Order: sequence, then C-alpha cells, then structure tokens
Amino acid sequence: MKFIVSRNELYKNLSAISGVLSTNNTMPILDNFLFSVEGGKLTVTASDLDCTMSAEIELNNVDGEGSVAVPSKTLLETLKLMSEAPIVFSFVEESDKITLKYSSTEGEYNGHCFPGNEYPSVKTMSNCRSFDIDAPILHKAISKTLFATGNDELRPNMMGVFCELNEDNITFVATDAHKLVKYRNSTIQTIEPTSFILPKKPLQQLKGVIAGTNEKIHVEYSSESNYIRFSFNNIVMYSSLKEGNYPNYKVVIPTNNDKTFVVSRDAFLLSIRRVGNYANQSTSQIRISLNNESATITAEDIDYSNKAEESITGTYQGEPIDIGFNSKFLREILDNIDASEIQLEMSLPTRAAIISPVNQQETDPENLLMLIMPVMLNNN
Repeated sequence: MKFIVSRNELYKNLSAISGVLSTNNTMPILDNFLFSVEGGKLTVTASDLDCTMSAEIELNNVDGEGSVAVPSKTLLETLKLMSEAPIVFSFVEESDKITLKYSSTEGEYNGHCFPGNEYPSVKTMSNCRSFDIDAPILHKAISKTLFATGNDELRPNMMGVFCELNEDNITFVATDAHKLVKYRNSTIQTIEPTSFILPKKPLQQLKGVIAGTNEKIHVEYSSESNYIRFSFNNIVMYSSLKEGNYPNYKVVIPTNNDKTFVVSRDAFLLSIRRVGNYANQSTSQIRISLNNESATITAEDIDYSNKAEESITGTYQGEPIDIGFNSKFLREILDNIDASEIQLEMSLPTRAAIISPVNQQETDPENLLMLIMPVMLNNN
C-alpha cells in the first residue's frame, strides 16, 4: 500500500481527532492512529473504546488498499516539525514497518506499525433515530453546560450532560449538585421524544472540533445500542452513552421566587472575584446582603484576619435577605453567561437561587437558566 498526502491536510485532521486518545489505554493498540485506505480515500481514526473519532481525506495518488495502525505520538511530533509538502506513505502488508518520505527535505523516516485488523472496530448501532443541529447551537449548548457536570465517580450518571429531545425543543442539562445549568433551544424538534446522557470527554472533543464552524451536524442515536454518532464535513465521532437515569432536575428548580436582584454581569463578577480573594480558602464563602437601599458583598477568613466588603449598584425587589454562596461556583456561572445584565432570583437563604439573563422570556427560541445552591452563613 502506498499513497501521497498533503502534510497540512493530514496534520490538521490528526490534530482534530487526537483529543480522543487516552494516556492510560488498557489496549496498547489504542496508542495508535488507524490508517485505512479504500476507494481513493484515507480514513484516519483515533479511539479509547468509549469514544471513536474518524476523519476522511481525499487522495489523488494511491497504489493499493489496506489498513495499518501507526504510533500516534511519534507521527504527530514528526508532522508538527514539518512544513507543507507532499508526504509519501508506504507499507508492505507482511511487514511491521511503515515508511514516510518527505519531499521538502528529501527525508525518509522508518517506523514500527501494527496490522490494522488488530484495531478495535466501531460498535454496530441498531434501530437508530436521528436529528440535525447547527454547529453553533450545539457548541453553545456544550459550552454552557459542560462546566457544571459532576466529577463524583459514585454518581456516574451526573458525570455527563443530559440531553432531552421533545416535540418542541431540545434541552441540555448538567449538574454537580452544587450548581445546575439548563440550556433549551426550540429550533430543534423531534416527533419521538427521548433522552440520553452524553459523556464528558466526547463533548469536550466535539466542542473543540466544531468551534467556529457553521455546518449542520447529523446526529444518530440508539437507545438499544446505547451509542451515538455525530457526522459533519469529513468527521465522524462515535460515543457510548452514560447508563442509568439522570436525576429529576425539574424538582430542584425553585418557583415563586419573590426576591429579584438585577445587576451588571461584569460588575457583579469583578466584585465577587475581588471579595472572594479574602474568603476562607476551604469554603470560599461570600455573603450577599440585599435590601431596597443597598447591595453588599462581603467575605471573611477569621483564621488569617482577612476581610473584604464591597457595595454594588443594582436593582433589588423584595424583602431584605442575607444569602451565602461559594464564590468559585458563582464565578463559574457568571463566566458562562453572555448577557450584559443578569438577574438573581431568590426566595429563602436556604433555597437554591436562579441566575439568568435579564428580560429572557419563556417563549424565546433560546433559554438559559443557571442554578446555584446556597451555603450556610457563618453569623459569628
């Protein structure tokens, strides 16, 4: 088997799929890229068993067909140090060596490789359902929810993003029990409502690959096979889905919040960052005191005699309230809201607070809701 490929084209596609590779593979063959040549096309694949990503490259000069597994680290490092020029790959089926010839320097590189048939194949999907989603919508949904996923291995169903398809919208939800994010978009609809949990790692990879593109992404999923496939341009990504049921997120979203604080998102975030520097390092606790006359953010670390207090301009409606939050969680939430003004909705110091863009309506095509659990205030 022999073929010629552009260095830039190959490096771009290998870089796109390389995030799937794991550093602690249980199968040594997964430390390699799979190169498959068939029908005048090169398909490069990376996998960690749970997630598999492939990219297809058109070839103009091909002699023979076949597949071979090539060590990923060595190949990426070699290509990284090359400029654009044609590269000739050649492989003899009975051999365990692959040769690269780089025309720019007349260099030749011989490396070890493995038979392609040792590489694990993608799981077969059956009884698939599908929908299409624009890349910017999917990218935003992932960006707004991924940071709120859990890390507790005792609750693996929370270590991913819950996707719920309905007749009139698609909803993405993530929570780690301290914070919760719900992103809904009504431009994506389905005849057959369903739901599944998307693992964190594939979403991180997908987020990076689709950033800046406006392509339509074709999504196929199978509850029977517990698998999902994303296809766009020359890229295909397969991933297993998380097993188990996602927590009923709707019951933790409070209603009848009679206290509302409207404030500049940037001013609020900067104030929390400054004051948060003086909070106790183990709790990161800050206090927000609100009434009709003032809004104050305070933090104190008695062990180190640190204390900070700031007043912030905003509009508050409701009875006075003192409520505590973990400043790190609050910063994470505000960092992931794009609106210039946000509103903080509360009822009691012991109940979750809702943070959302100002003037957002339930009837809007896009809806973002973020929730943060309060912390018990230290009143001494």
